[in-house]
Amino acid sequence: MNVDVLTGVMIPFAGTSLGAAMVFLLKKQISDNLQKVLTGFAAGVMVAASFWSLLSPALESSEGMGRLSFIPAAVGFLIGIGFLLFLDMVTPHMHMDRQSEGPESGLKRTTKLILAVTLHNIPEGMAVGVVYAGWLAGGAGVSRAAALVLALGIAIQNFPEGAIVSMPLLAEGMPKKKTFLMGVLSGAVEPVAAIITILAASAVIPVLPYLLAFAAGAMFYVVVEELIPEMSEGEHSNIGTISFAIGFVLMMILDVALG
Repeated sequence: MNVDVLTGVMIPFAGTSLGAAMVFLLKKQISDNLQKVLTGFAAGVMVAASFWSLLSPALESSEGMGRLSFIPAAVGFLIGIGFLLFLDMVTPHMHMDRQSEGPESGLKRTTKLILAVTLHNIPEGMAVGVVYAGWLAGGAGVSRAAALVLALGIAIQNFPEGAIVSMPLLAEGMPKKKTFLMGVLSGAVEPVAAIITILAASAVIPVLPYLLAFAAGAMFYVVVEELIPEMSEGEHSNIGTISFAIGFVLMMILDVALG
């Protein structure tokens, strides 16, 4: 595995780690409005990245199928949604927009919160992995620059996500150093998922369009199931919508201009 690929798969992890480091700079809680801003921005980045970096290459690489070129993108997308739905059902985690609810039985709230963000990071790691696999394979409509842009875009959205996850742990009484460590560990699944995806994709090059769409579907699931409800709940949800638009446009510019 070359240096470019290793660097790319580590960039999103760095974004999560930097976001978790906000526990050393911010107070014990993030205000509701700031959380809406961060969540909306992350959602916008993920939606744009899902289309321009994943679905679009999946469609382009299937052009040889003619009018049926939509099949890999459609099938892969739906399987990606289903996979995350399955993980959501079998993993005992706390939804990001349920942080203010009362005590829970079973696993500790902090453990469930860590599981929640870890669940979010799996499709992001897979997305980076499959794009780099497409670049390595050639002919998949993915350039080195496009792969790097996706990694940077996910790192950008991981920064607020790292803060959103770490700050509630601090508010629940966890020491700052341990809170930071938990935030970092929650992001460690990303490079692991990316590397596994690259290794798997390299053995099944013909299904790369399906894998690209699969990653897009998984990312869309996170946006629809977790991020949009959180950025829209309560009063003054417009700030979340505006942040979504900014995140979407920023990622679109990065992908189109640099990819």
